[in-house]
Amino acid sequence: VQLQASGGGLVQSGGSLRLSCAASGFSSDYYTIGWFRQAPGKEREAVSLINSADDSTHYADVVKGRFTISRDNAKNAVYLQMSSLKREDTAVYYCNVRRYGSDYWGKGTLVTVSS
Repeated sequence: VQLQASGGGLVQSGGSLRLSCAASGFSSDYYTIGWFRQAPGKEREAVSLINSADDSTHYADVVKGRFTISRDNAKNAVYLQMSSLKREDTAVYYCNVRRYGSDYWGKGTLVTVSS
């Protein structure tokens, strides 16, 4: 499984960014795909995930109403539209696939939100 994330960068507080993740190397009907993040000195946390079986979505409480996850099955891609960004959203964001109990990670993309 290969995951290639992109779209991070520097943005002012209140701004928006869109992260993209291209997934390849697997085919399965049952997996979750989405985004985690890790801020300096903190543990990695789930941000938003999609369940492939029914396209149900999960959002961490701290991003609900601000972030939107979507996917393009034809491109095997998942996106995270981030709006109303806050300084506390600053972190390295990782694309993740969880499949049959195994986690696969892409290289992170850094999101920095300045005041």
